[in-house]
Amino acid sequence: MTPRPGLSFRFTHAITRTPSDSVASGIRAVDSGDPSGARFREEHEQYVRALQEAGLEVDVLPPLENYPDSCFVEDPAFCLPSGAVQLRPGTASREGEGREIRRALEARFAEVVELPGDGFVDGGDVLMLDDVVLIGLSARTNRTGAEAFAGVLADWGYDARVCETPDGVLHFKTACSTLGDDVILATKVMAASGFFGERKVVVVPDGEEYAANVIRVNDVVLVPEGFPKTLEAIQHEGFKTVVLPTHEARKVDGGLSCLSLRFALPET
Repeated sequence: MTPRPGLSFRFTHAITRTPSDSVASGIRAVDSGDPSGARFREEHEQYVRALQEAGLEVDVLPPLENYPDSCFVEDPAFCLPSGAVQLRPGTASREGEGREIRRALEARFAEVVELPGDGFVDGGDVLMLDDVVLIGLSARTNRTGAEAFAGVLADWGYDARVCETPDGVLHFKTACSTLGDDVILATKVMAASGFFGERKVVVVPDGEEYAANVIRVNDVVLVPEGFPKTLEAIQHEGFKTVVLPTHEARKVDGGLSCLSLRFALPET
């Protein structure tokens, strides 16, 4: 694929979903207490406002009580200017989320395709850079699904590479993010992986690994609250930042990136 400057962070639209009360039953690797649906919705409102203030038109979908993790809309879909892909999350309790979000995708995209075959891909394992899409294998994304997804991307003219996510990393983007302008934010283990080529890698300080999951949205970087060393490191690189609370999302393994589908639509 010919490099497309700003592809990884220049957006016009986003899709989000209001957290449900059932989020207290959401999936988590470590039990640190149940999130409060009410507090999560307060944090989510701040998140939506930040996206809007960054210049995005935001579709806010209603909560789905039957799907506790459904506010993490990044996992069941992937969006590009070319169209959207309905993914297949690799956890049984999330199997129906792709169908639930399909109508919202079809309202925005002329082409929406379903992940071919029977493999699994969680959007949290997909990192979009300006010249390549990295797809990390994990407990939620298998090789069958990753290779099928890479094939869809190839049909749309995008290069994709399947990566062996380091041991101990839940999702590929749990441990890294693009800050844009050929700068990556990553934990030490991900920085040592070699996935990022010649790009500059800003390493997240010890003890602040959760803060590796940030999102660059147009001219700002959204950063989780409570990680001052990481915030300082991002600002030191010259990026404008906005700090947002993610305390409730963190209790169910959620971060900033998984709370929205961000994409750029061509001007009409």
